[in-house]
Amino acid sequence: MAAQDTGSGSQEFVHVFPDSARDFVESILRAYDVPPENASIVAQCLVQADLRGVDTHGINRIPSYLARIRQGVLDPKASPELVQITPVVAQIDGRNSFGFLSAHMGMAHAVEMAKEFGIGMVSVKNSNHFGMAASFVLRAIEADMMSLVFTNSSPALPVWGGKEKLMGVSPIACGAPAGKGRPFVLDMAPSVAARGKVHKAMRRREKIPWDWALDAEGRPTSDPASALGGVMLPIGGPKGSGLAIMMDVFSGVLSGSAFAGHVTSPYDASEPAGVGHFLVAIKPDLFMGLEAFKERMDYLYQRVVGTARRDGVERVFFPGEIEAECCEERMRDGIPFAREEVQALDREAERVGVKGLRVG
Repeated sequence: MAAQDTGSGSQEFVHVFPDSARDFVESILRAYDVPPENASIVAQCLVQADLRGVDTHGINRIPSYLARIRQGVLDPKASPELVQITPVVAQIDGRNSFGFLSAHMGMAHAVEMAKEFGIGMVSVKNSNHFGMAASFVLRAIEADMMSLVFTNSSPALPVWGGKEKLMGVSPIACGAPAGKGRPFVLDMAPSVAARGKVHKAMRRREKIPWDWALDAEGRPTSDPASALGGVMLPIGGPKGSGLAIMMDVFSGVLSGSAFAGHVTSPYDASEPAGVGHFLVAIKPDLFMGLEAFKERMDYLYQRVVGTARRDGVERVFFPGEIEAECCEERMRDGIPFAREEVQALDREAERVGVKGLRVG
């Protein structure tokens, strides 16, 4: 497909199809001695984020991960280790491997426990950034399970009343299967915007909205570089701050991983990240049949999308519906990337002697 201007500044955009993106990620990771099965899991998660329009957590993250591998603070060869604690509780030591691997293993095991006992809970320590939290919610939905997915992250957000970076903009994700309607998939940060959106804006030389962040002097800013030097703003004031602290309690304090501002950023290659995760799978037919549950979810979906709309609102969406429709469109038309983003990824490929990203 020919390059095109999407109207985003002066950036030129091209399209990449998902198979090409997955092949690219797998080949470059294998060049860094990532085992093939692990490389496939990472590639699937990253491309899934791009397909769902969560470009902040897609394959543009590859350069930062590779920088951490080169600096020896992320182990490309490691695989997580699981220990069963009780019949419904397990813990995973990520062993400083990719966060995708621990979360993938954790949700798969939580689902297996939930199939037998109704619920499964997995705590993860010594992990890394795990990309889009919804990836693991969707895996639970594929198994007809409800789920909760929490993680903590590096400091970016002040606690309410504070002015320093202390809490992460850690995503809160949960989901439930449905019948004929869309499944429920909620994946949100406790900040006004995910910090990855600021990195994306800086990469694409775009401005950010004034209400996303403050600069180092505590002033509102539309400059992404100034925002990254300052703090992100929480949603709902003290409510967003409370949610960020909750993520640290369940993901960091409980797991034995880093917490209280001591998680290292995925863009900082100076030391291991020490990220913690918390994953829960719940069997939805504990109190009624599965079909009855799905029918009730379908009814909820219809009530939400069919609600009376405010003036100027063309459509009401169910959580996860916009991303699902974006995925359908991008599966058909390809994933849009700024030309400069493709060039940055190709430089990483050239460094290890693998083929660049195939566009069009």
